[in-house]
Amino acid sequence: MSLRQFLKTAKQVGCPADQVRNFRRYGYAPQPKQLQFHAAAREADKLDGPVMVAQGGSRGGAKSHAAICQVALDDCMRYPGLKWLYLRSVGSSARESFEDFLKKALPVLAEYYIQTRSVLSIPNGSRILLGGFRNERDIDKYIGLEYDGIVIDDAHLVSASKHDKIRGSLRTSKVDWRPRAYLTFNPGGIGHSHLKRTFVEPWRLGNETDTRFIFSLPEDNKFINAGYLTYLDSLTGWLKQAWRWGEFDIAAGQFFTTWRHNVHVIEQQSLRMHWTWWCALDYGFTHPTTAYLLCRDDEGNVYVVDEHWEQKWLVPRHAEAIKAMLERNGLGVDDMRAFVAGGDVFNRSGASTTTPAEQYAEHGIELTRADMDRPNGAAQVLSLLGDVDAGVKPRLFVFDRCKRLIECIPAMQHDPNRPEDVLKMDVDEDGSGGDDPYDALRYGLMELKRLVVQGVKVY
Repeated sequence: MSLRQFLKTAKQVGCPADQVRNFRRYGYAPQPKQLQFHAAAREADKLDGPVMVAQGGSRGGAKSHAAICQVALDDCMRYPGLKWLYLRSVGSSARESFEDFLKKALPVLAEYYIQTRSVLSIPNGSRILLGGFRNERDIDKYIGLEYDGIVIDDAHLVSASKHDKIRGSLRTSKVDWRPRAYLTFNPGGIGHSHLKRTFVEPWRLGNETDTRFIFSLPEDNKFINAGYLTYLDSLTGWLKQAWRWGEFDIAAGQFFTTWRHNVHVIEQQSLRMHWTWWCALDYGFTHPTTAYLLCRDDEGNVYVVDEHWEQKWLVPRHAEAIKAMLERNGLGVDDMRAFVAGGDVFNRSGASTTTPAEQYAEHGIELTRADMDRPNGAAQVLSLLGDVDAGVKPRLFVFDRCKRLIECIPAMQHDPNRPEDVLKMDVDEDGSGGDDPYDALRYGLMELKRLVVQGVKVY
């Protein structure tokens, strides 16, 4: 990229002039995706800007390089006295990569690196402290300390709980400086679901608030070693999807490996009323109650059209919300060919004299018992997802407003004791995660075997 192209790209993505001058002063020429990261980092200066900026995707995208350059060449240079923590798995790797970085990319700063203390001490008083962790317990020694900024390299190797705790160390007493965190990560690892939910999903939906995410591929790094790219291309299975293509809907242990967000998730569109419509419900109180509106077209494609998901509501409130869901799609309960639910809804609990199903009936929703065969239900979902990589056409599509289901399906894991089944997962204290949307979908898709369309069985 020529200097003119570099300056033009920097301006287009929002890099301020003084940031560009800082980079040029030290001979650093970021590539386009790196410039996007740097521009997002400067957004963190604003009161309504992000507090966490991440670059993620496939391996080989020069993510770590961009994060360290942002801290060393821009943040620390323009604000004296900052204290940054640079965290990376295995302490020696952090030191080696940092020292190598200084020698190759920042020789002008190499003299300020104190090897015995693992600190880059810049003359204006700013410091970058190297911290490593061999296991999660090692992170505890950084919790409770105060840092003006934190870099977590390979953040997918850190669990959600540790991310939350280390973020508690992100605070400052400095005037006109907003604490911030920079993260780099690949798909997979113990932190996969947390990072996907925190960064990737808001980016996909276009509603980023306190986060910014920049997706990158090896092609975004013109300096990538040709041999390493060949290695990435030689991978197979989930490793290739994750490491080569940066596919965040793929992870080790994932059950529905044929799920593709760009294939199965579609924008809301008008559907025909003469198609077959039905609903499926998974009942809960502490666990959420989840319901879906589904339809099947004349070609055998199934659409998950709308979603209801709420915790700790009583049946009357759910019933009204479900009827409202149908009404916003121009339908009523009487238009449903079936309304199936899991077995729990037909059981009495506590001192109640009626079952939840009987309570739903009082509000005009007649539920029937779903086919709850778990292995066959999982097989039914897999069948309808198809396999686009193998040329098998998908027949299941989810409207983009069904956010809980879209998050749930790729997160489902194999049950280690029953490999043909999906592992049961509960929601956390914040209502995140859980397999309730999947269970409701499974009930709905198993009902296809019993539905009759124009006098001919679907299967």
